[in-house]
Formats: sequence, C-alpha cells, structure tokens
Amino acid sequence: MAHPAVSPAPLAQPALPALPTIPMRELVPFLLFGGLLALLGLYFVGAEQGALSIFGGNYVHEFVHDARHLLGFPCH
Repeated sequence: MAHPAVSPAPLAQPALPALPTIPMRELVPFLLFGGLLALLGLYFVGAEQGALSIFGGNYVHEFVHDARHLLGFPCH
C-alpha cells in the first residue's frame, strides 16, 4: 500500500511588531534643516575663499583643507 507524501506542518513565525510611521508633514522641517546644514557645509568646504569669502584670511580654508581634497575640490 502506498502512503501519500505528507509535508510537516510549517513552524509558526513570531509576529513582528509594526514599525511606527511618521507623517511627512512632521518630517519636512527636519529634512529642510538638514538640507540647509548640508549646503552650508558644502559652501564652507567648496567655496570659502577668494571673492566669495565671508571670513578674511585662510583660516576656514586651512581648517577644511583635507575635506576639500576628499570631495574633489581643487584648492592649489
């Protein structure tokens, strides 16, 4: 007599807790602030010298010198 192939019962998986959702209107101010900080940082690393300089001297340039090279901005 042939026995039908019986697969074992699947193991029960624990239910994962639902991730909290954050409405976009609550995220927008933080995203804008982060974007403005990123643009300000990019300005100081990439353009803070010469005619567009806000601060006199080479202090900012020397402070971000290695970051300029890392990001591919020429400075010599």
